[in-house]
Amino acid sequence: MKSLLKINNLRIDFCRDEKWQEVVHSIDFEVYSGRTLGVVGESGSGKSVSNLAIMQLLDKKKSRIKADSILLDDNDISKFSDDDMTEIRGKEIAMIFQEPMTSLNPVYKCGFQVMEAVSLSQRVNETTSLQVETQRHKVAESQSQCQSQSQRQISTAKEKVLELFRKVMLPNPEIIFDKYPHELSGGQKQRVMIAMALVSNPKVLIADEPTTALDVTVQKEILKLLKDLQRENGMGMIFITHDLGVIAEIADDVIVMNKGVIVERGKVNDILNNPQHPYTKGLIACRPPLDYRLERLPIVKEFLDGIWNDNNQIKNELLITDEERRKHHEFMYSQEPILKVQNLKTWYPLRKGVFGRTHSYIKSVDDVSFDVYPGETLGLVGESGCGKTTLGRSILRLVEPTSGNVIFEGSDVTQFNNKEVREYRRQAQIIFQDPYSSLNPRICIGEAIAEPMMIHEIEKDAKRRRERVCYLLEEVGLEASHYQRYPHEFSGGQRQRICIARALAVNPKLIICDESVSALDVSVQAQVLNLLNRLKKDFHFTYIFISHDLSVVRFMSDRVVVMYNGKIQEINEADELFNNPQNDYTKRLIAALPDANL
Repeated sequence: MKSLLKINNLRIDFCRDEKWQEVVHSIDFEVYSGRTLGVVGESGSGKSVSNLAIMQLLDKKKSRIKADSILLDDNDISKFSDDDMTEIRGKEIAMIFQEPMTSLNPVYKCGFQVMEAVSLSQRVNETTSLQVETQRHKVAESQSQCQSQSQRQISTAKEKVLELFRKVMLPNPEIIFDKYPHELSGGQKQRVMIAMALVSNPKVLIADEPTTALDVTVQKEILKLLKDLQRENGMGMIFITHDLGVIAEIADDVIVMNKGVIVERGKVNDILNNPQHPYTKGLIACRPPLDYRLERLPIVKEFLDGIWNDNNQIKNELLITDEERRKHHEFMYSQEPILKVQNLKTWYPLRKGVFGRTHSYIKSVDDVSFDVYPGETLGLVGESGCGKTTLGRSILRLVEPTSGNVIFEGSDVTQFNNKEVREYRRQAQIIFQDPYSSLNPRICIGEAIAEPMMIHEIEKDAKRRRERVCYLLEEVGLEASHYQRYPHEFSGGQRQRICIARALAVNPKLIICDESVSALDVSVQAQVLNLLNRLKKDFHFTYIFISHDLSVVRFMSDRVVVMYNGKIQEINEADELFNNPQNDYTKRLIAALPDANL
């Protein structure tokens, strides 16, 4: 094995309140040709910042990078200037970032953005349209010659881009070339980013959580693609993630980071099958298991505090037996449904003729029917675009259904007037996927939680409203003293807790959780899932739990609905559906789960 990248004694300082503080403490690791190093840990553990430091992409005014050496192919790049780093970024070492939508420029077509990377790597600056425009101001003869040369170079760069798009298995590369980022799916955008990173066949590729928000099927394709490209090019890869199931699929070696320190390292099978450090044990244990049921998920802190030592101890104390689950379901399904969805359709007009007639539709929700019982958690799964979110929003009439009925406690929601819809939304709430965009950054979180109480005229007295907000903050694991703080002062998991508190503020009966834990670390995710289950038990909620993460859906759900292309493919008790799927699409989803035996 040839060593491609070797990090020796890397330290990183950040400036906070005019004081320098070390956040990454003396870490060492090595990346070899044809092998993948997995870097795992929670948010804030130092995973991403360490690799951004290698690329020298940190803000130099707010950070200091110190290292004995950072050897890239035996060259110490820790001493390189900005110009020197510009020469090797992309060419010798490249990076795929976590969120492709923020990594791609929304105002340029995808093909142009990758073509720009091609032109930079080949030093063919004339390929940009701006420089072609500049040539038009020259004399006619020179103009013709320059344009001809530029067109040839543009054509060559475009062919290179199309070749890369085919290599990363993008469908219809010529069509994708002329599309803007917002017109592509998450998996397609990530493939464009991979194509851009591979423009110069880098020796080392850093992949920073490239599959975190992707469906299991798309995630499986991306992981296979990266492994195939690695075999083809012999490159070394650093794969950063918080998901040990993904690490089991792609990594050869693993380092586990916590609070800027490497706490454990070794071969992937040794780390996953026989972890030694309590932090590593906690990361593995807080993933929802697929072969048994627990009352709640253990969390990392409990391992660090010595409460848990291994899975056998957890199973002995937290296991839910099949008989306990059967009795619970027997009682729950003997009641009248709280919600009945009958032949619901939500169609969007796609194409109109010359006289304004619609000729075709996008059938996001297409003749869907099911019941939800009081106290039940109904899981809703499927790939992006299958209609899960549209269905949830149609039930709440945040999106107007095309036809069908939504019967809530005996009343047809689709026939409600504005006043009745307002009252219905007090009883049926939604927790959105992204807590960052769900909260107004300009008002403190106490006011954000109190706002729906004011709108629905709950607790009209300001003092009592404040008391209830403080009570809700404590219920979701925050503090009453947080009332005056703003959203940016909280972590992602804390923000999601704030959104949960806001949903609870109006005493709802039904809560729709729309991918509400998909962007969280496995440890924070475990805490939020435990919180949702505890609140359901204490306040007698009913949940519709929408997610693409099948292991999370199985842990949370009593029954599961599987959707594809706007239609229900299968609906069954959660354990039965996972253990004995009947539909081919369901089988394919379950088969795509990363290392289900971990």
